[in-house]
Amino acid sequence: MTEKTGVSATGRRKEAVARVELMPGSGAFTINKYELREYLTRDTLVQHAVQPLEITDMTGKVDIRCVTRGGGISGQAGAVRLAVSRALVKLDPDLHRMLRKGGFLTRDPREVERKKYGRPKARKRFQYSKR
Repeated sequence: MTEKTGVSATGRRKEAVARVELMPGSGAFTINKYELREYLTRDTLVQHAVQPLEITDMTGKVDIRCVTRGGGISGQAGAVRLAVSRALVKLDPDLHRMLRKGGFLTRDPREVERKKYGRPKARKRFQYSKR
């Protein structure tokens, strides 16, 4: 799809969508034209996004260019993780079993529950007063 036999994949989490291009290289990881640690400011989110590379031992072997939209920073990190996992499987189908076993190829189906009328939030209720 891209130059140098690269592959692309899409990942989603909550309202976030991530499109990833993965190609053989030196290990550069950019999200929306920012470096990984510059965009995902918390260490836990960086670890979350990089986990598929660490599990498959591809950390310094591929360059990743990612574009994310929607949601917050946590949802975007989860979307990047899924997209990177899917791209790795496209690049090398032998990695599928390892990534599936680790749970990296499963899309997290949880979404925000809508707010109901007559309540302050989706499930929270106003304080009841007997008198």
